[in-house]
Amino acid sequence: MKDDNFLKENNARHLWHPMGHPGDSLETPPRIITGAEGVYVHDIDGHSAIDAVGGLWCVNLGYSNNPIKDAIAKQLYDLPYSSNFAGSTNPCAIEASLAVRNMFAEDGMARVFFTSGGSDSVETALRLSRQYHRLRNEPTRTKFLSLKKGYHGTHFGGASVNGNNRFRINYEPLMPGCFHLPSPYTYRNPFDETDPAALAQKIAASFEDEILFQGAQTIAAFIMEPIQGAGGVIVPDASFMKLMRGICDKYGILMISDEVITGFGRTGDWSGARHWGVKPDMMCLAKGITSAYFPVGAALMSEKVAEVFEKDTTGEAGIYHGYTYSAHPVGAAAVVACLQETLRLDTKTNAAARGTQLFEGVKKLADKYDIIGDIRGGEGLMIGLEIVSDKATKTPMDGVTMARLHQATFEAGALVRLGMHNVLMSPPLVITEAEVDGILTALDRGFANV
Repeated sequence: MKDDNFLKENNARHLWHPMGHPGDSLETPPRIITGAEGVYVHDIDGHSAIDAVGGLWCVNLGYSNNPIKDAIAKQLYDLPYSSNFAGSTNPCAIEASLAVRNMFAEDGMARVFFTSGGSDSVETALRLSRQYHRLRNEPTRTKFLSLKKGYHGTHFGGASVNGNNRFRINYEPLMPGCFHLPSPYTYRNPFDETDPAALAQKIAASFEDEILFQGAQTIAAFIMEPIQGAGGVIVPDASFMKLMRGICDKYGILMISDEVITGFGRTGDWSGARHWGVKPDMMCLAKGITSAYFPVGAALMSEKVAEVFEKDTTGEAGIYHGYTYSAHPVGAAAVVACLQETLRLDTKTNAAARGTQLFEGVKKLADKYDIIGDIRGGEGLMIGLEIVSDKATKTPMDGVTMARLHQATFEAGALVRLGMHNVLMSPPLVITEAEVDGILTALDRGFANV
């Protein structure tokens, strides 16, 4: 590794970063993280902070889980790579697929297709949903419906169903046939509706209206996050996902549950769909599947979907889609070890308890600081704070102030994430009560310095 002077001198000169302006990185070089342990990250200047973001909603087991690291290291020596294209496989892939299927069997999932990450998993689900309908002799079902404020990755398919225009406008035209419904966002919505249950009913009515307008025979799938993450931690009413599931069933539309963030315990249940009492037709996974120690994702299929492919006699059920790193043996070894540790540590139970603690704590901060316009969470370890310059008009806070808040909170001991004028938090699911208190103390100091 080059010395600190070299790293600081070359920071952002050669590397373009995701989700940011290249010029901004040159003007204000990114923070250089050099190490991590437990739930703490350490930067090049020796400053330590609790990682209240969990990497990017992904380091569920913290940074010090040795069983996963040991499994990765061993597999690198045993078999560092093997193709999983039809005709060959590897032992870890077989074991990992069973472990994932078993974890989500209660959600009705029956088959596992490994990918390299969340965007790949969404792309896989979208493509296979179209093929599913073709195999059932409904080739006109090609369109997709999704929610505004939703995030489904940055591939062309995922960006097309994304509900935030930051990921869309500069890359248009995107995939045709993608349409968006209002988000279950009580703080801002076109119905001016603040009651979550009433808002759920209105969005469900809009869903059915859009289906009838488009023609049910043209729609392949509806994709949603059980709790919208990057869009601001938008928690729907408990009735919402069930309402959408019922409408999908009524019109023969597949439901895809994007569990890239909500899977593996973050909601206080092993999946977001299970949290709301819903069985989807497909699920998209990544992040917590290896605690981000190795890039792995998965698209899961229900028995209903699997049966259509596996019992096909037309010869059109071949899945001519996939990735060089699908079921990578090192990644698969990481999956097996991570799921064993996830179950052993019972992270969903800790996520529920620590999520309640963090949510109650930020509610107290909202009473103290008028710039906190809205707080969202209370369903597992996901929290969103919407920051405004005027509470009465809900005017979003400016970027300069948000950056100052971000830096002040980091200096006080917690690394949070900014999503425009939102403060987002998704700490590791192994975080302790004392460490949550540390996040709240840092936030308090951060707000006090704005």
